[in-house]
Amino acid sequence: MTMGALAPPAASAAVRPGTVQQGLNALVRSDGLPAALASVKDRAGRAGTYTAGVGDLATGSKVPRDGQVRIGSNTKTFTAVVVLQLVGEGKIGLDEPVDTYLPGLVRGEGIDGRRITVRQLLQHTSGLPDYVDYIEDATMRHRYFDPRDLLDIAFQHKAHFTPGAKFEYSSTNYVLAGLIVQKVTGRPLAEEIDQRIVQRVGLRHTYFPAPGDRTIREPHPKGYQRDPAGGPLRDITELDPSAGWAAGQMTSTNSDLNTFFTALLTGRLLPAAQLAQMRTTVPIGNTGAGYGLGLISRPLSCGGVYWGHGGDIPGYETRGGATDDGRAANIAVTSIPTDEAATKHLESVVDTALCR
Repeated sequence: MTMGALAPPAASAAVRPGTVQQGLNALVRSDGLPAALASVKDRAGRAGTYTAGVGDLATGSKVPRDGQVRIGSNTKTFTAVVVLQLVGEGKIGLDEPVDTYLPGLVRGEGIDGRRITVRQLLQHTSGLPDYVDYIEDATMRHRYFDPRDLLDIAFQHKAHFTPGAKFEYSSTNYVLAGLIVQKVTGRPLAEEIDQRIVQRVGLRHTYFPAPGDRTIREPHPKGYQRDPAGGPLRDITELDPSAGWAAGQMTSTNSDLNTFFTALLTGRLLPAAQLAQMRTTVPIGNTGAGYGLGLISRPLSCGGVYWGHGGDIPGYETRGGATDDGRAANIAVTSIPTDEAATKHLESVVDTALCR
């Protein structure tokens, strides 16, 4: 559920399939990833989908074209959009303290919800410890976590810094953002995301798994994990994604993610004022990337930036986003890369797809 390291029809000629396909092939052949999938859209809206590897190591079955995958922390962008829609409706204030909406909930050593704002949650500048650091993958796979369980884990640890002092990624921020949505609307977060985003822009293969739903509904490549890191790949497709919740629980496809990020950047989901706030970034170290409110800008080798998020959850990693001029690309692999080189190769394929 981290944002990761930073640095439909058959493919048409318009999207220069060779370079993207070669990149996916290399992720499988050279980096040892079981499968790679991509969906790419050019400025004219012409789309191509690509696959490499196998969808099931046991049977050798093909990778479903544009198959569903767990999208991990891309979920954060969906949660942030709902929060910002409610800001636009006057129901949430970005610079209001968390305690305005969740009084008394955020407390711990150096932790005080009266001193942390909604904006700081969305921008990871709250200083809150990340509960993900304290949950083993094996536990996460089988256990159901209520959102309050995740907060209990986080708040056993002291704050990392004074709110607003710097950027530090923490999924705890987005669990709180999701709880604020539920408090303000009186509805489950999953329903709000479905009604306000999924249905509005026609994401036909995107959903927020219900409690207890450990499967992936539509055709999908199986997800794998090396445990220990240098060990053999094992099937981890079925898991309880509740440890992700507002920070990482959703399932989608690469083409739906392209549609989502394009719709977001073109103003179909947020008023101009809230979209401008979302795109106001703080630096992510010295990477050249910036973190807005649930949205990351990353530089392109051909100039300019693209906007997206990315994410991982055991079995799957996704990278990609869209540009202001209408290009979009998202790529998924079916095991989280265990070395920095493989992650850089994955990011490089995104760059290739967007700079074609």
